[in-house]
Amino acid sequence: MKRLTNAALLAAGILAGAGGTYWYLHRGANSAEPMEMSAAAAEERAGAKPERKVLYYRNPMGLPDTSPVPKKDSMGMDYIPVYADEGGDDGDTVSISPGKIQRSGVRTETVAKRPVSRSIRAVGGVEHDEALLTAITVRSDGYIEDLFVDKTGQAVEKGQPLFRFYSPQIQLAQADLLVAMRAQARGGRDMAGAIQKLRNLGVPESRIRAVRESKDNPRTLDWPSPTTGDVTSKSVVNGQFVEAGDELFRIADHTRMWVIAEVAEADIGDIAVGTPATVTLRAFPNQPYDTQVGFIYPEMRNLETRTVPVRIVLDNKDGRIKPGMYADVVFRPGEKNAPVTAVPASSVIDSGTRQVVLVAKGEGKFEPRKVKLGRTGGGYVEILDGVKEGDEVVTSATFLIDSESNLKAALKDLEGQETVQ
Repeated sequence: MKRLTNAALLAAGILAGAGGTYWYLHRGANSAEPMEMSAAAAEERAGAKPERKVLYYRNPMGLPDTSPVPKKDSMGMDYIPVYADEGGDDGDTVSISPGKIQRSGVRTETVAKRPVSRSIRAVGGVEHDEALLTAITVRSDGYIEDLFVDKTGQAVEKGQPLFRFYSPQIQLAQADLLVAMRAQARGGRDMAGAIQKLRNLGVPESRIRAVRESKDNPRTLDWPSPTTGDVTSKSVVNGQFVEAGDELFRIADHTRMWVIAEVAEADIGDIAVGTPATVTLRAFPNQPYDTQVGFIYPEMRNLETRTVPVRIVLDNKDGRIKPGMYADVVFRPGEKNAPVTAVPASSVIDSGTRQVVLVAKGEGKFEPRKVKLGRTGGGYVEILDGVKEGDEVVTSATFLIDSESNLKAALKDLEGQETVQ
């Protein structure tokens, strides 16, 4: 009887325990569910951060172009957003051990005054010097009875006969001179007026002198070249009737030539008369000409390319420079300017919102310092404000900094790796 009682009590205990477990798993879990959900929601709300404001998107390759909206570059890379909260202060001085400096490849250079001159490249072509072009014309009607120079490109010397010219007006003026000479010999009128008439008709002094000495009236005149050069154009043939003012030949003196360089609109503001330039003719690539700008044209000659012509004068006494040759021109504006405070271009960190250099303070300490930039050229950049002559600036390191966030990260990285190492 006692055994039956104990067994009944044991069964009741088991049933009671099972019921309690069932109640806890179902009722207790259900009652805790709202508490867990509420805690998760509260945690999510607490962890939510305000949306950062994008100022603009910059080129991922560090080029100066930006975009107000997201876009990709020509290689398919996304432009990088620049946020409003990336401004900040320059931060505190960074302390780096000598070992870390050596491993990072950090090098410095002293800020000094130096000329800052950038190179501007342009292409151009060789043209005639307009001041050395001569048009051969006659001042009276007449006939070309013979051509002594009958080919374009033919070289001529000053005084060399170009053609034989018959002009009734010239022959009549010569007759007047002979009459005036006889009258003057008898104490009559002066012959100065007759001589001036021949001069007005373009008759050379040598012919006037010959008429006075020979007292003869030649029918034709061998017309001399007034200059030395090459015939660039010929518009007359043998036997042709010509009128006063007609251009018969054009002769170019090639001892001096022009190079007309087409300078981009964005660069023309840095070029002035006297700016040093180097001209390299493609026909003679190993023989550059050091010269300077002689003239800047007052307007664009080519609105499609948006370029301004710039004239450079080259000596050509050996005659090897030919019109139409191509030339490569390098201008060096600022080469003659006074030296300015400058640092290597590689020392400037451009985050997109500011420009910073790292100033070496000694004993492994570096100070990020905001700077204001001026002209650039020759691997250097002018500093208008931020550092002074004698400061030591970092010129290179193994880290790359291309945004404000990366600037902060790099400085933290330099300090953080000290503690790790």
